Amino acid sequence: MPRSGRSKTYTRNTIADKYEIILRAAIKVFARKGYFNSKVADIAKKAKIADGTVYLYFKSKEEILHSIFDRMMTEFISEGKKELAEIEEADKKIERIAQLHLEKLGSDRDLAVVFQVQLRGSTKFMREFSAAGFAEYLDIIKKAFEEGQKQGVFRKDINATVCAKILYGALDEMVTNWILSKKRYDLTPLADEVLKVFFGGVKTKTA
Repeated sequence: MPRSGRSKTYTRNTIADKYEIILRAAIKVFARKGYFNSKVADIAKKAKIADGTVYLYFKSKEEILHSIFDRMMTEFISEGKKELAEIEEADKKIERIAQLHLEKLGSDRDLAVVFQVQLRGSTKFMREFSAAGFAEYLDIIKKAFEEGQKQGVFRKDINATVCAKILYGALDEMVTNWILSKKRYDLTPLADEVLKVFFGGVKTKTA
């Protein structure tokens, strides 16, 4: 006998909620114990569910780590594209990308630790990391630079791909320093500091 639409909705919501609970628990466990020192049992305990329940949603601890990255990149890229679509000036797009990068990671220290440290703990994952969402993210930055070159805002004698990697690298380093620092400070304002240096090298003299 088929279930009612209401029951199906409840089931889908329950599955989605449990999935989120497991991911959030995994982020906290990975951030505190490290990916390689963590066990599925640790995640289940943090999520307050049975070990076997985790395996109903994820095949392995590695799949959980991949899912954290995939979820983060999907949300970040989706949010970024939506905001950038409403901005015409290329330099303003770059500014917003930098701000979003630091806002996203600066709002969740555990997630930042997992993203900066745990996700990069294996060569295997880094290869997949570079080939997946990371490549799409860099392409968004690259296209913004290319738009700026066409608008005459950015120099035309620079390589947009290299610029995208340099900007990402600078922002990435700010996040790494933030999670390693014993001091507590707001990460987002550092976007302006990075861009002061960065735009000083890519903007045309007349822009």
